[in-house]
Amino acid sequence: MNKTLFLLFLVPFLFSSCIEERKNTAYETLGKINSVSVIIDDQLWNGEVGDSLRNKFAAPVIGLQDEEPLFVLNQYPVKLLDGFLTKSRNIIVVKKDVKNDFSIKENETSNPQILIRFSGRTLKDLIDSIEVKAPQITKIIRDSEIRSIQSQIYVDKSETNDINRQFDVDVKIPVKFKTVLKRKKFLWMKKEINGGNLSIIAYQLPFKRLKDTTNIINSIVKVRDSIGNKYIHGSKKRTRMLTETDFTPYLDKITISDHIAYETKGTWNLKNAFMTGPFVNYAIVDEKKKRILVLEGFCYAPFKGKSDFMLELEAIIKTIKL
Repeated sequence: MNKTLFLLFLVPFLFSSCIEERKNTAYETLGKINSVSVIIDDQLWNGEVGDSLRNKFAAPVIGLQDEEPLFVLNQYPVKLLDGFLTKSRNIIVVKKDVKNDFSIKENETSNPQILIRFSGRTLKDLIDSIEVKAPQITKIIRDSEIRSIQSQIYVDKSETNDINRQFDVDVKIPVKFKTVLKRKKFLWMKKEINGGNLSIIAYQLPFKRLKDTTNIINSIVKVRDSIGNKYIHGSKKRTRMLTETDFTPYLDKITISDHIAYETKGTWNLKNAFMTGPFVNYAIVDEKKKRILVLEGFCYAPFKGKSDFMLELEAIIKTIKL
């Protein structure tokens, strides 16, 4: 009798546990980083609506010398929508309908997943909506991709790293990054990739160095060029890293770890050598320690696309806690 009562008590518990486990288990999404499945009929895709989508979401990535699209757009007809809802990481659905509507949902059927829906009564309604919502959508998808990369970084991170010890911060550095140069206020870590490498450098400046914000981009470029001249050289003599002057760097004021930061994206070259690549530089205002902490990621990958590598470096740096 006692055994029977125990089983009667246990079965509902196990059943409810299985249901709860199923609830908390999401499909793992498919698709490469920076790829977007566009669910839209051919007639719309091949016309002005498709042009608007391509102009906004496949525009060239800022800071790259060679043109690479912001997102790789893969078009599929609307009839395939149900199959993509449980698989794709980023989905944009566009269709004509009886009313104008727009929505964004995260992790509806998979994780990570961004699902965006546009509907419009006319082509103009659809195009106008895409034009207005594009900046918001771009930020949401990029932030989601960064979080996705960071989830892997947290798994692969080194338990200790020289940046944390030297600059009294907490930034998650993957184990494949190794310190190649260490000085009192400068540190360089590098990861080898097929045919190139990824680098993260860290250094700090006096608090007053970026106090004058009237021409902040000029100040940042001067500082990074002086750092390149002092520490970042090639294998040949008289080579040093400089900011490429033919491409004006992009500057944005953002927040990292609740601190004001200046994000600079541009192109570097190695003077007196045939080497070049993109960089992303974060000058973080650390008022408590009266310093400007700079973390920069740069890439050398002459035979490959660079946008995915730069997103990886951005994701690493943005794990920082001060």
